[in-house]
Amino acid sequence: MQVARPAGAGAGSRKYDILSALMVFALGQDKTKQRQVLRLMTLVTTRYNWQRDELSMGQDEIARLWSVDPRTVKREMAKFRTMGWLVTKRQGARGRVSLYGLDLDRMMADTRPDWTKIGPDFVARMAPGESGAPVVKTNVVPLRPIAEPAADGTTWSAAQEILHGQGAAEYGAWLHVLTELDCGAGRMVLSAPSRFHATYVETHLLARVLAAVRSIDPSISSVRLEV
Repeated sequence: MQVARPAGAGAGSRKYDILSALMVFALGQDKTKQRQVLRLMTLVTTRYNWQRDELSMGQDEIARLWSVDPRTVKREMAKFRTMGWLVTKRQGARGRVSLYGLDLDRMMADTRPDWTKIGPDFVARMAPGESGAPVVKTNVVPLRPIAEPAADGTTWSAAQEILHGQGAAEYGAWLHVLTELDCGAGRMVLSAPSRFHATYVETHLLARVLAAVRSIDPSISSVRLEV
């Protein structure tokens, strides 16, 4: 799933969902991380243009807003860019402040482990159809459970069997839709259905995927996801 940018009908509730995910994520972290997320949320709620995906604010103004010095602002903004939550759209120059955007896909992927703390209704809204989300009564015939991986002799299919055995629910939610694009020169390239999906796997499951692949072919040293 790719996170829809809040705009039009229902935009208000989507903004609250994104901010709720950030808050719950922060409360599970140490005090330093909590303060960091709070600072970003302050920028979002006071200066961020959701429709245009634009945050334009000078360092001195941010420093006043955060009650810190400009050096702290510079350091924190660099951390946000390293995390992938903040994206530079236009570098600042003399007489012109930097223009930033938010990578909502990355933010939601990083906060995903804490969604269940909000409740199953939240998980159902943010990741429709994911395992564990409440079942809605409908006349549509439900899909059958995800079948075990079909062995076709490839390294990826063999790795899928291992991953399925380690956890069928997680495999069904995130890994069964990944397909092999290329494998060679010590690297495997997998295709994901969306940027959000790829980001989640890279953040939370890539080490497990690589371990499974390497147990089949030790010559593979890295796994990369593409959309």
